[in-house]
Amino acid sequence: MSASRTPEARTLVVLRHAKSAWPEGVADARRPLGPRGLRDAPAAGRWLREQGLVPDAVVCSPALRTRQTLGLAAEQWDGAPPTVFDERIYAAEAEELLDVVRGLDPALGTVLLVGHMPGVQELVLLMTAGAGDDGGSGDDMERLQAKYPTSGIAVLGLGGPWRRTAEGTARLLAFAVPRG
Repeated sequence: MSASRTPEARTLVVLRHAKSAWPEGVADARRPLGPRGLRDAPAAGRWLREQGLVPDAVVCSPALRTRQTLGLAAEQWDGAPPTVFDERIYAAEAEELLDVVRGLDPALGTVLLVGHMPGVQELVLLMTAGAGDDGGSGDDMERLQAKYPTSGIAVLGLGGPWRRTAEGTARLLAFAVPRG
């Protein structure tokens, strides 16, 4: 999937954390991955590597399950990219996530955002809204609209700099749900 791009083109990869456990008495932000999540997170990393989408940088929710998802995914890459754990991503709505994207370093070409539902799905739908036939692959878009499962990965292509990211400025290039 790695494609040539113009100097201003950007790729945003939006990963929903892998399946978490629900241990009794554990605060939401401290919930770890469950057995399926421990299998699926490395599969997400492999998929990104195979697609040529190992990110230049990562912005991740500080919740335990997102950190674990990222750690297991990154083990599939040659090196761990620079990572920022951003409190704004935890429990964020689409507009809050859009602000995170707008603030990304302009020198970065491909960025991975690791977050939670419903924000990740809302962000992808917002960024591709109103794009019509150019909004992305029809089958992938229908699947994403219906459900954004754990370990789901949306790959968005943007034609300009991060700071200009807004509603309808992205194209869905792919939507995958790797399983381990």
